Amino acid sequence: MIFRELAVAWRLAKGYRLHPWDSPYLRWRIETWSGLHAETITRELFLRFVWQHRGELRRYLRWAADAGGR
Repeated sequence: MIFRELAVAWRLAKGYRLHPWDSPYLRWRIETWSGLHAETITRELFLRFVWQHRGELRRYLRWAADAGGR
């Protein structure tokens, strides 16, 4: 199951896999979810957000993996 979640995360970070905090898509997703402004998201803020919301993010990735297989 974890492989499918990682595959979703891999696809979402396309083009920015070594620096996902620069991804316009991921910045937009964080902005719409948290209210943080996309242009203010730095590497440190991104990593802190991912760590603080890791449970919710894992549930989202699980949901996305399940929805993609239907």
